[in-house]
Amino acid sequence: MGTACAQYPFEVTAGFQEKCRALYPKTKLSRCNFPLRVECSRQRLYPWSSSTTSSRGYVGQICSLPDFGDFFWDRIPTPMLDMVENPIHLKNLTPKELKQLADEIRLELFCMMSKLKKPFKASLAVVELTVAIHHIFHAPMDKILWDVGEVTYAHKILTGRRALMHTLREKEGLSGFTSRSESEYDPFGSGHGCSSISAGLGMAVARDLKGKRERIVTVIGNGSTMAGQVYEAMGNAGYLDSNMVVILNDSRHSLHPKLEDGQITPINALSSTLTKLQSSKSFRKFREAAKGVTKRIGKGMHELAAKVDEYARGMVGPLGSTLFEELGLYYIGPVDGHNIEELISVLQGVASLDPTGPVLVHVITTEYQGVEASQKRVISNGHLEGFYTSELSPNPLPRMYSDCFVEALVNEAEKDKDIVVVHAGMGMEPPLQLFQEKFPDKFFDVGMAEQHAVTFSAGLSCGGLKPFCIIPSTFLQRAYDQVVHDVDRQRIPVRFAITSAGLVGSDGPTRCGAFDITFMSCLPNMIVMAPSDEDELIDMVATAAHVDDRPICFRYPRGATAGMNSVGNGIPIEIGKGRVLIEGKDVALLGYGVMVQNCLKAWSLLSKLGIRVTVADARFCKPLDIQLVRELCENHSFLITVEEGSVGGFGSHVAQFIALDGKLDGRIKWRPIALPDSYIEQASPEEQLALAGLTGHHIAATVLSLLGRNREALLLMQ
Repeated sequence: MGTACAQYPFEVTAGFQEKCRALYPKTKLSRCNFPLRVECSRQRLYPWSSSTTSSRGYVGQICSLPDFGDFFWDRIPTPMLDMVENPIHLKNLTPKELKQLADEIRLELFCMMSKLKKPFKASLAVVELTVAIHHIFHAPMDKILWDVGEVTYAHKILTGRRALMHTLREKEGLSGFTSRSESEYDPFGSGHGCSSISAGLGMAVARDLKGKRERIVTVIGNGSTMAGQVYEAMGNAGYLDSNMVVILNDSRHSLHPKLEDGQITPINALSSTLTKLQSSKSFRKFREAAKGVTKRIGKGMHELAAKVDEYARGMVGPLGSTLFEELGLYYIGPVDGHNIEELISVLQGVASLDPTGPVLVHVITTEYQGVEASQKRVISNGHLEGFYTSELSPNPLPRMYSDCFVEALVNEAEKDKDIVVVHAGMGMEPPLQLFQEKFPDKFFDVGMAEQHAVTFSAGLSCGGLKPFCIIPSTFLQRAYDQVVHDVDRQRIPVRFAITSAGLVGSDGPTRCGAFDITFMSCLPNMIVMAPSDEDELIDMVATAAHVDDRPICFRYPRGATAGMNSVGNGIPIEIGKGRVLIEGKDVALLGYGVMVQNCLKAWSLLSKLGIRVTVADARFCKPLDIQLVRELCENHSFLITVEEGSVGGFGSHVAQFIALDGKLDGRIKWRPIALPDSYIEQASPEEQLALAGLTGHHIAATVLSLLGRNREALLLMQ
């Protein structure tokens, strides 16, 4: 492949590859307004290649900017960012140039994410930190791990993915999280938080055993510090004394408003000086030498000196800094996360240290940093139209399942003073604020502490209250041991509201709630149910509130409701009782949860072809409505179960029953429709359902195939 090299006056060499066009077909080379000398070479040049044409400066792949309609970056100039394709181009930049680069990245993130209506405030907080990390450390040789996806957008821009940022969280586009399959600059996939230190420690130990020397850097946020795994990993890192850097991105998020209103961790001239001293090579050498002397003296002198050192530095550090010292991490901070020079000074000192164990750098950042300046610049350039921020009014959102759930829960709590709510997971759905405002003393948000949330709920129940434990499906996986032993085995009545069940669109497999039907329905004492629409969801909230002798769970999806009239109080449903919605013949569609709506769509399609099928709403996976299943088997030739869950869920329970009941020995033929045994990548909800084969058209085509009308099935899918 031919490569054209462009050498700039300040001796930075850039490669323009034809390979760039494979990433985005409609591309054009960005214009250069300064002198350049073009050379031709037959050399293959990749972003990670170390072999280059001989010249001073830095070499890497620079992909041309995409031309995809009326977007912004061809009009709002970002000259410094335009010269950066991968982190190697940051190495010779001055602090002033790095600051300009950070400002341009923030402007681009603001424009892009606002226009695409993507969440971006967390990434705005870490722009300078990201620039400083890539300036000091040498990725991809050095491993940089991030705890959550939202803070990685600047990292993606700096690591060769800028031209594809407009595809973020879209089908076949960039992942909203770090992804090993997407880039070699992503050594570990992020998503659920609290995993980066554990993974980084594993990489550090593997490095030491293999005799390598790369640095390991992990970035965690406030939310991650609520999870027990973080402290387990820190304790193990302190014990193993492996050389790694943990950066705590402290954006002052707290689950307790009183703490957020309290004193802010101060960063002044004295604290900055002490932080630089702590990270300096000379200070660390002196400290290690002092350790050696006290060890030789013996008689407990080493332990005494270590305590003196810890508490002396704890006195000049912020509140809580000694916790990290107790876990075995050398604490440095606080550092102003928006001061490029200070960040570089501290990180340079940390990077130059000899292997002396794990280090924690405490960085103070501010969300929405630079938003006002970016807004003014966008307005001054006349590009405000089409942009969305939290300060601007978005279009009205449709009614969501979470809205119906919270309204129903508020109604039940107004009637029953014993109802309390425990919420866990990353972030809180906005509708839950309604319950929090009405019942502030009965609402407990524990953050990313799902294990604690489940056992805490069990304790509340044992104390005579009626806890609703609200956890997204994918995060409930972390608390499964507690669900089994602390709730189900003891038959404690905890009510699990499983949110974001099923496919979740742009969040892809990371937040997909595919497995809860399977892992909850296998528990002996658990009642497992799912509503087909918002009206049934309201009834299931009332049902859960009235069950007081065993645990119960219900799931509902992310997204808009089916459009029913959901008003009034819920009516408790008889446990283990489904219902027939439409009577037909030959084929019965037994839907579970919101897939009942797609069964009704399939019925509508088939009706136009003169085929009348039965549509039933199971409502319960456990206990199963065995009378309903028997009737469907006796009156039809085919039974199709439909669910938005993994193999081993609702369909498996139906198959288990009809096999043991002898129905499969007769004329009934059973076919399951469930999520495929694979992870479904990010796309729109409609695209994901099509990929999974769960749309009304797919269900109708399955019916036609069973009836031997294969040609019509193919035509229907076209």
